[in-house]
Amino acid sequence: MRTLIFFALTLVFSLPVSAGQNTTASDIRQMAEHFLHTWAEEQRQLNRRIEYKIGNVDRRLKLAPCDGEPELEFVSDPLRTPSPSILISCTGKRPWRMYVTASVEAYGPAIVAARPLTRGERLSSAALTTSEVQLNASRRGTLTDMQIIQGMMVRRPVKTGTVLTPDLLEAPDAIERGDHVIILARSGSFSVSSRGKALGNASIGEQVLVENLRSARTVKATVVAPGRVEIPMQ
Repeated sequence: MRTLIFFALTLVFSLPVSAGQNTTASDIRQMAEHFLHTWAEEQRQLNRRIEYKIGNVDRRLKLAPCDGEPELEFVSDPLRTPSPSILISCTGKRPWRMYVTASVEAYGPAIVAARPLTRGERLSSAALTTSEVQLNASRRGTLTDMQIIQGMMVRRPVKTGTVLTPDLLEAPDAIERGDHVIILARSGSFSVSSRGKALGNASIGEQVLVENLRSARTVKATVVAPGRVEIPMQ
């Protein structure tokens, strides 16, 4: 994600910068401060709480005057890292680029385990709850929509209060070994179906070996839905 905010230096900050005057460390700090404040207010509208602090800027810094509109953007996603950098760049006759470090703590609602979860357990709303957590404490991300993860399986044991992250979950098998399935051979808009038996387990999007019950041939097929697989028509 790249978050962009554009603004006119003199209009937004009302800085006493006249034509030909250098851009100072104080100017850079004010730009970064306003950028983060604006972003924090946007996040507040999304029910997220942001705490931030601007990193050090060398007081001796003197950059060319910016006769255009400085552009500010996050170099990395501040919702996935607590130490994002901000790129401030100026175009014009004497262009320049400046990186400013920041410390950001983003808090918001996320799904956590309401009780211990065992490996292979299928998730239900009774096992989950929502709590305010630091969203960018880990690069693994967080989950916020319980409907999306209903029925998904836990990859490894999870303690009560653990923030659920995408890597902790996996889709359940849509087909299990021994299941009778429909084999769909497709070529463009034309398709032919036959019955088969799964020779392994697989979730939607994965491949599985299937025995065609009519021809006794074994084929590798892609699971497209529970009880349905698809192969290219030969």
